Amino acid sequence: AAARPPRARPLRAGALAVALSSPALRVGMYLKWVAGTTERGVEIFGPVHGALVLAYVALAVLVAVRVRWSLWTTFLALAATVPPFCTVLFDIRAHRTGRYARR
Repeated sequence: AAARPPRARPLRAGALAVALSSPALRVGMYLKWVAGTTERGVEIFGPVHGALVLAYVALAVLVAVRVRWSLWTTFLALAATVPPFCTVLFDIRAHRTGRYARR
């Protein structure tokens, strides 16, 4: 496969970071709400995950403007932050369908 254009690299890194922080937050939520053992996981990974999501959203909007994504593609990029790992799935699909190429 062709390399991603340079404008997509920060978004790809953001997508991966969000995807990796999600399970850590979910483990913290389990420990807090189900096991009732500690709140430390949520205290640490909640703000980390939140900051990563906000950074990803900013990068997605930047890329959307730069390569002129449709509103639908932009919506999908932003909605990918909700389910775990979907930011990475969106990135893979965007690359395979040429969404990172300037229109």
